Parts: sequence; structure tokens; C-alpha cells
Amino acid sequence: MGTIRHCVVPAAGLGTRFLPATKVLPKEMLPVVDRPVIEWAIEEAMAAGALEMVLVIATGKELIQAHFERQPELEKVLEARGKKAELAAVRHSQDMAHIRYVLQEKPLGLGHAVLCAADVVGDNPFLCMLPDDLSHAEPPVLAQLRKAWDGVQSTVLALMRVSGDEISRYGCATVSESRGRLHRITGVVEKPKPEEAQSDLAIMGRYVLSPGIFDALRRTPAGEGGEIQLTDGIATLLGAGEEVWGLEFEGELLDVGTLDGWLTTNVRLAHELGRAPALRGALG
Repeated sequence: MGTIRHCVVPAAGLGTRFLPATKVLPKEMLPVVDRPVIEWAIEEAMAAGALEMVLVIATGKELIQAHFERQPELEKVLEARGKKAELAAVRHSQDMAHIRYVLQEKPLGLGHAVLCAADVVGDNPFLCMLPDDLSHAEPPVLAQLRKAWDGVQSTVLALMRVSGDEISRYGCATVSESRGRLHRITGVVEKPKPEEAQSDLAIMGRYVLSPGIFDALRRTPAGEGGEIQLTDGIATLLGAGEEVWGLEFEGELLDVGTLDGWLTTNVRLAHELGRAPALRGALG
């Protein structure tokens, strides 16, 4: 098994839950307190040991790339005005990571988006995360998965117990052997009906994936809407005899992928970061 260097972040979605705000502005560029969602995601990946970010984007998402490019004119103005904190924040976003961009030409599902990164990642295990949730945990959720991978040396998924009908919103994992919070997964199903779910363990948007996932995704048939789902690819991986584990992570994932969740997360983190007075002023 190779060394983990990459973190793949699928960021090619249409952002339909935030329309019309996301007609031009990618949803990953929506601010959470003082920086965009995508910057929070990259910080979590770097804390998990990622050395190279692979952002899978679509046409029209060029603002994501622009955010991480140098802005010499802006830096010059901030420096001239003595705005040291703002200048440091701008430079941080430009220097925080080595980023590669991969184009997903058509919206063919999360599994397809991950497959688009195959040529960059190569024959190595890699981190993968969806920026629709922010880690609120210490250590961050992705770092917890990375530590679990160090022990099992095979694919690890983030798991969370959910109640009632909630399981129909997620992929669902069937497990056998357990080592505390770490469970060996024997089956996965994408968004099962509550009465058909084999457990209450939902698959959340954090993964450490073996390079075998790429071949599995190539062999996974498209489902509803012609999309290839990552959960279905993981099922194919299991069918090929590869070990898959799931970790019930500690801490929380805060929703920024829906309007209600994004608003709630902004208010909560503003209070926790001591930015609530500024937020109240901004909101009038």
C-alpha cells in the first residue's frame, strides 16, 4: 500500500439548494463566519496530513481557483492601509496548500467525481471529503479516520448513528466485527428505505480510500439519473474481497450544505469564535 499524500474534494455540484445565490457563486465559496466553506475543508485535510489537494470542479466554478491564487493588488492595498490581520488572512488562503484542479465535465454523480481524480492520485490510498459538512471535533474527523487507517491499512469510512427515517438520507453500513468505535463493514446501501436498512449507521462524507476504488468505480453501473454513486463503488470494492472498515467518529459534522444548516452553523461558530457581535452588526 502506498503513502497517503492526496485529499480529493468533490466540488463540482450545482448548489441547487442555495439558488439563486449560487447562480454564479459556487456553494463552496459561501462564507462560514470569516472564510469560505472550501477553505475550512482544506484546513481539515491538511490537519489530517494531506500534502496535495485535488479539487474536482465543474465549468463555472473558476471562482474557487481564483480564491487560492495570489492577489498582489489586494495585498498592496491592505499593506498600505496597515491592515495586518486581513493581509495575513489573505496570504494564508494563498499559501495553505498545494492544489491541483480536475474538471468533471458532466454531473454524473459523486462516484464519477472521485474517479475523475484517478490520474492525479495514481496507485495510492487517499483521503476524500465532501465540503457539505464542517468538522467540529478535536482531532478533526478526517484526522481520526487517518489514524484508523494507520491501524487497518484499508478503506475507512466515517460512520454516525442516526435515528428513525434519517437513514434514508444517507448511505447505510452493515457491520460485523467491532473494535470499540471501529467496525468491519460487510455491506453498504445508498439511501435505503427505513424499513429496509440493515443498521442505524450512516456513512458520512469523510473517507480514506484504497486505490482499488478507482477500478471498482469503473465497474460500477450508473444508477438513477445516470449517476455513479460512491457508495455503490464501495459495495463493488467489498464484492471484490477488499476489506472496508467504518469509524464512529467523535465530535460533530456541522451542516453547511443546506440553507438552514448553513445559517445555524454560521451563528454557532460565530459565538464560539467570539465573532457574534460582528455577526449581529452585519445582520442589523
